[in-house]
Amino acid sequence: MAEHTRSSITIEAAPAAVMGVIADFDRYPEWTGEVKQAEVLATDDDGHAAQVRLVLDAGAIKDDHTLAYEWIGANEVQWSLVKSQMLRTLDGSYALAPLDGGARTEVTYQLTVDVKIPMLGMIKRKAEKVIIDRALAGLKQRVESGDADRPAAAAEAESGKSV
Repeated sequence: MAEHTRSSITIEAAPAAVMGVIADFDRYPEWTGEVKQAEVLATDDDGHAAQVRLVLDAGAIKDDHTLAYEWIGANEVQWSLVKSQMLRTLDGSYALAPLDGGARTEVTYQLTVDVKIPMLGMIKRKAEKVIIDRALAGLKQRVESGDADRPAAAAEAESGKSV
């Protein structure tokens, strides 16, 4: 079994608000440092993204890849690699656990990355940790700031970014 990296964070919002941001792939470039482009290629019967193309720049890992998503209930999503230029494996998940009666959410992000080029396991784990930590911090900031509820142009105008 491949090694994976896992980390958790608590977000001051209900699980539905957190999952709303996770499921809004079109806006990933606004809050994730590594995702430069995101495009939903297919949806499932419930309207959730089933396949998403992502252009990633995570320092040591730069790639254009497609992921398949599986939505498990209202509080978990898993993904696996469909195709990639650089990656052999990119499997992960977000699992949400309501806290304080659903007022807060513990988000656990698990990730397994394997690249086609030779790379020390220690370096791969460090890259996974950086990706996870940045994603969780960005998700927390996005949800707690309320930017997720505003149109992209308004949020960017306020932050000084151009559309």
